[in-house]
This record gives sequence, C-alpha cells and structure tokens, in this order.
Amino acid sequence: MQNKDQQINSLIELNETLENYFGNTIIPQLFVDAQLILRKFTPPAMKQFKLANSDIGRPLAEIKEHFRFPAFMDNIRHVINSGEILEKEIQTTDMRWYQMNILPYFIKKLNQTNGVIITFVEITMRIKDLREQEKLIAEHEMLLDTISHDIKSPLTSLGLTIGLLKQVPEKGMERFPVLLAKVESSMLNMQQIINDLTNARWKQHKYQAQEELLSFEHIVEDVRLTLAAQIEESRALITSKIAVSQVMFVRRKLRSVVYNLVNNAIKYRAKDRRLEISIETTEEDGFMVIRIADNGRGIPEADFKNIFHKYERLADDVEGTGIGLYLVKEIISNAGGRITVESEPGKGSVFAVYLNLETN
Repeated sequence: MQNKDQQINSLIELNETLENYFGNTIIPQLFVDAQLILRKFTPPAMKQFKLANSDIGRPLAEIKEHFRFPAFMDNIRHVINSGEILEKEIQTTDMRWYQMNILPYFIKKLNQTNGVIITFVEITMRIKDLREQEKLIAEHEMLLDTISHDIKSPLTSLGLTIGLLKQVPEKGMERFPVLLAKVESSMLNMQQIINDLTNARWKQHKYQAQEELLSFEHIVEDVRLTLAAQIEESRALITSKIAVSQVMFVRRKLRSVVYNLVNNAIKYRAKDRRLEISIETTEEDGFMVIRIADNGRGIPEADFKNIFHKYERLADDVEGTGIGLYLVKEIISNAGGRITVESEPGKGSVFAVYLNLETN
C-alpha cells in the first residue's frame, strides 16, 4: 500500500513539474497526441492560436490558428508517421516570422510515436536583417557593375582624343589647346562618375540610396557631356522634348539609365544613315515615361527579353560587356517601375522607361 502511495505521489510531483514548465516557459509550445488532440500548451502559444484552457482535449484542427500557410496539420501528420523532426520557417497573420520545430513524442515501451511537441521561436528580426543584407549585396553588385560599365565611355573618349593628338602635325599646333581641353574634360568626367558611384551613404550600418528632386533636363545635359566624344565621332543628332521635368529619384541611377540607353543607340547605329536620337518625357497614369528612340540597327522581336539579361550581347562587332541594359532594368524594377522596348530590324528602336511619380 505504501509503495502504491509513493508511486501516486511521484506521479503527482511529475505532473506538477510538467504543469509548472508549461505554465512558466516563455517559448510557445503545444503537445498534440497521435490522434491530433491538443493535450497541453504554454501561454505564449496564444499568439499563434486562439487558445483557452477549455481547448485542451479538442481536435487541433478545430482550433483557430494565425498562420499564413495551409500545411500545418499535414506537417504534424508527417512527423507522427515518419518519426522525423521537422523544422520550418513560418509567418503569422501579423507578419511576424517564427522557426517552427515539430518533434516526435516517442514512447520506448510501445516503440511508436504517440504525438508531437511543437515549439515556435520568433525570428522576425533575423529575417529582416537577412533581407537588408540581401539588398545591400545586390546594391553593391549593381554599383560595381555600373562602375565597370560607365567608366568605359570617358576612357573611350580619352583614347579617341589621344589618337587625334597623335595625328596633329607639328605645324598644326593651334588645335592642341582644344584637344588638350577634351582630354581634361574626359578625365573630369571619369572623376565625377567615380565620385557619384562610390559616394555610398551609410546610416546605422545600412546603405541608403538618397532620392532627390531632379530636373530631367540636367540629367540629359550631363549625359551629353559625358558622351561628347562619342556623339561627335558618330555625328549623332540628338533632340529632346521634355513635357515632364521633375522626378524624385537617385541622381546617379537616373543618369545611368539615360546614359546606357543613349550610349547603346550610338553603339548600335546603322552604317548607311546618320544617327538620330530623340529623348522625350510624358506623363501617363501617374508615371513619368522616358522614351529614347533611335533610327539604328533595330532588334529582332525574339531578342526583346534576352537583351535585359546580364552579359547578353547581340553583336560581336560592337564593343561592350552586355550589362548596360541589365543595369537599366535592375534600377527601374527596384524602383517599382518598368521598361519596355519596341523595335524593328533595319528601322530602329524605342525604349520606354516608366517611373512612378507617386512613389518616387
């Protein structure tokens, strides 16, 4: 009789210990048996479920949960049937993230899984930090691509000018100051590009791309000056019609968009006619639309998507790395806009960039 009383007391103490654990732990936990009946839960679990003490003994499927994914019950069944631990990142309807662990409750005597213990560890801040790091990495990759790409034009301009200097005869030194001024201008352009692209502003260890109210005419003029040697060498005729001027955007990014589109028009010009490039802006449905059209070689419709892929090049006789249009698309897409192309081989191309005036 005494031995039986001792066993009962031991069971009571064990149950009290278990109750104290479930009542005081800060970790959301559920104990669900093999029939998917809720047996115990910790108070913090009320954030994930609408729970009351009266819910103990009810089927878990009848209890309201706050998850944004439908496979919760299937996950529990899988663990019961397989005896394997399941780890999964889930999100609740209040947009918080949790690491969900479903552990099998194994009874050695029966040699079977008699239920599961489900725990939730909040990882919202970790997910946010990872996303910030991903944005930072993507931003820096784009920055490096832009530097490697945009710096080539001033270098090309510098090379063309140096070539002209070599051709100047001794008696034609009156042209020397003009050519020297072009060399200096190319060097200043390179310096300005490097300064613009590497002027990364940091705040609380996070890269901040600073938007400002820009005048599109100034962006076009900046691109004209940067591409002055290429425009002169190609004899390109550039016209502009600016109906919408002001837009909130990152200066170096908008400059890179216009620069790449104009530079491509010059590089892919037709050999049998003078290059003409038109730059226009309009407003359509809350978007500032920048259209850059040319009368160059044109692009086959089958390549409309490919031209925006990284390292994709359509012509072997044109110098380039194949990242210009990729950069343009990344910049525009990341800003919530879009870019389209209309083109016909032998007639030219029209690129349209859509910038959201309400958010930029």
